[in-house]
This record gives sequence, structure tokens and C-alpha cells, in this order.
Amino acid sequence: MKRKLDQRISESASQQISNLQSLIATIKSDLGDQLVILGHHYQRDDVIQFADFRGDSLKLARDAAKCVDAKYIVFCGVHFMAETADILSQPDQAVLLPDLKAGCPLAEMANRSDVEEAWAQLGKVMDVEGEVLPITYVNSSAALKAFCGQHGGSVCTSSNAASVLAWAFERRRRVLFFPDQHLGRNTAKKMGIPLEEMALWNPSLPLGGNDVEALKRARVFLWRGFCNVHQRFKPEHVTAWRERDPEIRVIVHPECEMAVVDLADEAGSTATIIKRVEESPPGTRWAIGTEANLVNRLKHEHLEQVIDHLSSEPSYCRTMNLITLEKLARVMEGLAEGEITNQVTVPDDVARDARVALERMLEAS
Repeated sequence: MKRKLDQRISESASQQISNLQSLIATIKSDLGDQLVILGHHYQRDDVIQFADFRGDSLKLARDAAKCVDAKYIVFCGVHFMAETADILSQPDQAVLLPDLKAGCPLAEMANRSDVEEAWAQLGKVMDVEGEVLPITYVNSSAALKAFCGQHGGSVCTSSNAASVLAWAFERRRRVLFFPDQHLGRNTAKKMGIPLEEMALWNPSLPLGGNDVEALKRARVFLWRGFCNVHQRFKPEHVTAWRERDPEIRVIVHPECEMAVVDLADEAGSTATIIKRVEESPPGTRWAIGTEANLVNRLKHEHLEQVIDHLSSEPSYCRTMNLITLEKLARVMEGLAEGEITNQVTVPDDVARDARVALERMLEAS
């Protein structure tokens, strides 16, 4: 069958797309309940059309945990998402990622050794095991989720960051939040924690670039990480829209910097953004600050509203776009021939501790 796929790729672009879609649909039908395809909202349209479940990180984590009967889980997303699916899946299930190079730059901004060093340095200033709870954003490696599991902490997503932080503060006075500083800052600020009680932790500097008194004052230690997609949105993008259209509704993702979130009408996860658009009346005008594939999809699905990108230069996630129709077809073709390719596996000891942190997240949501 692989020779058939190679033949399809040599044909004209339009015919190639049609043939790849036909191939994927046929294999999907043949495999039936043995296969589940998960698709993140940031995936391109030609890929996500084949998803049995589509959603943000929280929803897909729940969907992965529920797919107990499928033999194969194909995750159209990025590597940390496939890791999460493997952690929550059954032992006899295989999780596949159409392109193993589809990582997440944000997730790579914190690693286990740097976090352990930060934990040790904080331990010289305070009783970390008694005072500090580690919380990792789901955009992180399985190793960091395992670190949180070992130290009483949890995972969060942009959908449930507030509830997870509330859960954390019920247990300890301080939180070490990594790797996305903006989500941590925006969420903590909305919960009423003043900026003076937040400290930015730079892993390349002693004590994260803070003095001892600043650390003792802080209730939230924010890792110096950020999302390349949402970092591109600036306050001037919001003000430009306000000048152009006073009736515009600006909604942005909480991974945007605080100045952008403060100027927006609303901030929320991808699921929240979709829900707000779906619930709004015809004629509502939106400028949306999040990944461009999602914004474009909302534009096409809600022609009764006026939807546009917050920035004049749409912000695409480069690694999400590494998942293509051809790569999905190759993984599917392998399954049709009994071959498992691009499998993502998490070592048992890491998965055990990471699962503890993920289960705490699901319970706190």
C-alpha cells in the first residue's frame, strides 16, 4: 500500500489531496473502533476534519482517558499532548504522532534539571516541601509532570488554571508555576494576588535573578517561559482595533502578555474563545488573539458574525502545522499494514508520577 501512497504524492496537488483524503477515510473506516483520532483546535482544516474528538488540551486529556476500547490513538497535535495521551491510556494502547518533530517551543523552555535546581535554590530560602507547591502547565514534558506528581503538585491547562491554583493555595502558601509566565501571571492577578507577590524566575541566574527578600515576599514564582504564538500579540494591536472599530470585541488567550490581556474585553482558553463566539448573536464583531488556524476556522463557521485576527499578521503555530495530510496518511497506512510508526511512549516510572499530577488536575477541574 505504501507504493500506492508514493504514487499519489507524485500526482497533481489537487488530485493528491483528494487521494490522501480518500486513503485516510478508507483506512479509518476499515479500522473502525480500533482507532481513535484526536485533533487539537490549532490543527489545519484538512487534518482536523478526520478527528473523532477535537478540543483544547484539557478536553483532549479527558478524551484520551476515555478512549479505553481503541487499540490505536493517533494524536494530531504536538509531542507533549501525545505524551499525556500515553500516560492516561491503557497499557495495551499505542499512541502515535504523525510527525515526531512536532514539539512545543514553550514546553522546551523548562526542563527537569533546571526545575530541580530552582527547587533546590528555593529550598535554601524556605521550606519548599512545606511552603511551595509545583504546578506545571500541560505544555510541558512528562518529566516535569512527574516532578509535580512527586512533590504534591499538579498539572493545569489554560481552561482550568484558576481552579488548579485555588486547589494549590488551599494546600500551601506558595506556588512554583512553569513554564508559561503569562498564564501564571494573568491567572494569579485575576485571583487577586498583587504583582508585588509574584517573582519572575530566570533559570540561568542565581535565585532566578531575585534577592532573598523578594522571594520571601512572593506567593507565586513564575518561570521565564512564553508561547511564541501568543507572545506576538501586542497592546498596539488592541488599540489599533479600538480606533478602527469602537464596537469590536477583543478576546485573547491568557498566554498573551499581561498588557494585552488587560486591554482586551475578555481572555480565555481556546475552548472559551470558541464558546463565546458560538453563543454570540449575529453581527457580533470579534478581533481574536490566538492561533491563526482556529481564528480562520471560526471565520468560516460563523459567517453571521465578523471575525478577524487581532494582528494584521496572523500568528500560526509552526510545530502544529508540521502535522500534514500526507504525514497522517503515512501513519494510517502503516496501521493498515500492521505497522506502528511514530509511537510516543513515556517510561513507566515517569508515567506513574506524571499520572498522579494529571489525575489531580482532572479532579480539581
